[in-house]
Amino acid sequence: MDSWRVAVLGDGGVGKTALAVQFTLNCFTYDPTIEDAYRKQLVVDNQMCFVEVIDTAGQEEYTTLRDQWVREGQGFILVYSIASRQTFERLEIFRQSMQRVKRGNPIFMLVGNKCDKGYEREVSKEEGAALARQFGCWKRPGDIN
Repeated sequence: MDSWRVAVLGDGGVGKTALAVQFTLNCFTYDPTIEDAYRKQLVVDNQMCFVEVIDTAGQEEYTTLRDQWVREGQGFILVYSIASRQTFERLEIFRQSMQRVKRGNPIFMLVGNKCDKGYEREVSKEEGAALARQFGCWKRPGDIN
């Protein structure tokens, strides 16, 4: 059985835990995290696989752990809050960490989270799409921001 380790990276408070828990356990929770792991079995291309989602701390005081999380990850989810320009602007730090530790082009996706806070939006859909293009991500028709 194939096994994948995906690390969720981003500043504190962007919703990394909520995304990890929703994906693996199909429920919503909020609990500040230093590091946690969630596991799920699923079928991909008609084969059973095992995904481990590493939910990381985004607070500045845990930056020393970031290289370890990146070293252990095979794929990454970079998360920012659409209601916080600062979390958007700091994504480059996380991307640089991935590139430095992985020495190349790591596999990752960019997620603009907290779309339920549209009334507090500080980062436009267009800015998110432009950053995704700059980072080399692509968007399929019908995807939402």
